[in-house]
Amino acid sequence: MSTIASHVSSYGTARLLAIFTVIYNLVEGGVSTYFGADDETLALFGFGIDSFIESISGVGVLLMIRRIEQHGPTKRTEAEISALRVTGTAFFLLSAMLALSIGATLVYGHVPESTHWGVIIGLISIATMWWLVSRKRQVARELNSAPLMADANCTMVCIFMSISVLMSALVYELTSFAYADVLGATAILWFSISEGRECFAKAKGHECSCENDG
Repeated sequence: MSTIASHVSSYGTARLLAIFTVIYNLVEGGVSTYFGADDETLALFGFGIDSFIESISGVGVLLMIRRIEQHGPTKRTEAEISALRVTGTAFFLLSAMLALSIGATLVYGHVPESTHWGVIIGLISIATMWWLVSRKRQVARELNSAPLMADANCTMVCIFMSISVLMSALVYELTSFAYADVLGATAILWFSISEGRECFAKAKGHECSCENDG
């Protein structure tokens, strides 16, 4: 009975973490796109759009948790597959938007008015996502769940994106290097393409390499 109760509690924690992820990404997306547009920094604006897409992905994770809790690690439901396809499409659209924006920025030589909000948001995001990865891994171990561990490890991509935003913003603030923002946006573009491809691979029934616990 204690084992069952522990599992029930762990699934509850997994749901709360997934809900927190959705809400946090919505808030982060709103703040990042606002200040990204206001300061005319492409990296931060793209990061904000990505956060909105991550919130859609979070809904898919909630559906996955419900399925695993009720039926075990069975095949993905149609709702999960649809969520993955929507998320993947959104990532590719973001990639296209960033590619065009990067091209226009290079042609016209545009630079941000400021990137200090990128530094602040990047630091907050790294700290928050690191905590999320740690807690999600802990719950995945408690439930001995490879899919939940995969979700936890794939959250590391959010940390890498946050680091990209932080570094590009910090470099521009300290050196005024004209292409720092473009380099940060290019990193977001690369991660977006990777996540989009992964979403469609999962929708087709292929698992990503995120299941290995680093």
